[in-house]
Amino acid sequence: MKMIRNESLPNIEECTDSLRNVIDALYVLNGKWKLAVILCLVRSSKRFNEIQHEVTGISSKVLAKELKDLELNGFIRRNVYPTTPVSIIYEATDYSRTLKNVIGELSIWGQQHREKVKQSMRKQS
Repeated sequence: MKMIRNESLPNIEECTDSLRNVIDALYVLNGKWKLAVILCLVRSSKRFNEIQHEVTGISSKVLAKELKDLELNGFIRRNVYPTTPVSIIYEATDYSRTLKNVIGELSIWGQQHREKVKQSMRKQS
């Protein structure tokens, strides 16, 4: 695991500002499904059922709520086409793509954490 060393600690104001920023980010991206839905739509635009099929384990009710929240916060766009029956396609916005580095860092951290847990389990065996 990558360790950070020899960096000075933030002062109280920097720490408070950083904490406020993290709380704001977590408030918008809370829950286990929002980032998964964003990742699903960043690859390509999809219909509701396609999203539900790709994001394994999410219920229709939860997906509907997450899509509304993500649209409200500008991460996705809901496009309604006047076909018969009506077609609704969800797509990621440019704003959702600003999460690329955040998602990349979370992925790296998640992999490191998984390895740490595996090592810990081996030691206990």
